[in-house]
Amino acid sequence: MSSPQKSKKEIEPVAQVLCEKVKGLRKEKGWTLESFSEISGVSRSMLSQIERGQANPTLAVACKIAKAFSISVGELVDEPWTASAIEVIRRDDPAFLYRNDSQCKIRTLSPLNMEKNIEFYELSISPHSQLQSAAHFEGAREFITVEKGSIEIIAGVDSSVLCEGDSAHYRGDVEHSIKNPDSVEAVCFLVVSYS
Repeated sequence: MSSPQKSKKEIEPVAQVLCEKVKGLRKEKGWTLESFSEISGVSRSMLSQIERGQANPTLAVACKIAKAFSISVGELVDEPWTASAIEVIRRDDPAFLYRNDSQCKIRTLSPLNMEKNIEFYELSISPHSQLQSAAHFEGAREFITVEKGSIEIIAGVDSSVLCEGDSAHYRGDVEHSIKNPDSVEAVCFLVVSYS
């Protein structure tokens, strides 16, 4: 004897939002369940159950679905009536402190769900220290503005010194570094673009 399927009332509220959003996004794309299954790697029957609100998808399945739509899992379950038009990142929020050691402090200023396309950071580089970075994905670019102090940018074989108020952009898909040659802390704002 098979067990009865869950009704929509038994599905978790966040899963219900996901079910409705999946069906809406699939229809927006003009995909059939069959084509959606091929694109996402999730079986047609599972997708059908999700869209009808008869299944609570696992995190792995939700990740595959989100990837097919080129969105994050958070965006997949975000309830439009509760999402704020303003997302604030507080200065003291430890979730956004990327690195903090004797060489530098790096604070993420962009929402974490955007990090596959663009990243925005505040860098505080200690005197006579440097931040070294391996090459990012092909086509990556970095944009930097010096708020306080001065820095030297080295990208591949090229280098340039920037002072307070100066900005530069350079290839991020080569080895690169940001040096603070001075005896005072340097503060910069850095944007990394992967598009």
